[in-house]
Amino acid sequence: MMSTWSKAKRFWSVATIGIVAAGCAIEGDGPPAVGEPAPSFAAMTLDGREVTLESLRGQVVLLNLWATWCGPCREETPYLQEVYEEHRDQGFQIVGISMDTGDAAADVAMFVEEYDVSYTILHDGTMQPMDTYHVLGLPATFLLDREGVLRWVRYGPIPENDPNFLSALEDVLS
Repeated sequence: MMSTWSKAKRFWSVATIGIVAAGCAIEGDGPPAVGEPAPSFAAMTLDGREVTLESLRGQVVLLNLWATWCGPCREETPYLQEVYEEHRDQGFQIVGISMDTGDAAADVAMFVEEYDVSYTILHDGTMQPMDTYHVLGLPATFLLDREGVLRWVRYGPIPENDPNFLSALEDVLS
């Protein structure tokens, strides 16, 4: 038989777990869902200009969260550059937000030069976009239509000529 003290401890343990679980469920809405407006963000270019999601309305945007130290990010960057060059005349923008922590602007600039990146690169040393978009690992990529609605998501690198990605891109560009 359980003592009164054991029953009380058990009750409060279960109650505490329930409260914590409820708090976790309430704290965030979860990751952004396809078909919903993309969460807002603001980050700085390497030359100090602020870019917001709202400033990109009217364009198809591929939002790519990455870091200089991320191997898969390095692998997908040349492909993203190719896709950008192929579609930029159709109102297509790639916005890469570096999640390198702290004052890593010099490292980010070296990466951009090394990979000859010509699409927009932003840096957010606070890693806030990872929280905003509920990203656990890099890279993470979000395709937004001209109204800022999320149309496709990839957690992990985009393989070259990925048919799901290319189909989603063609859909939002047309």
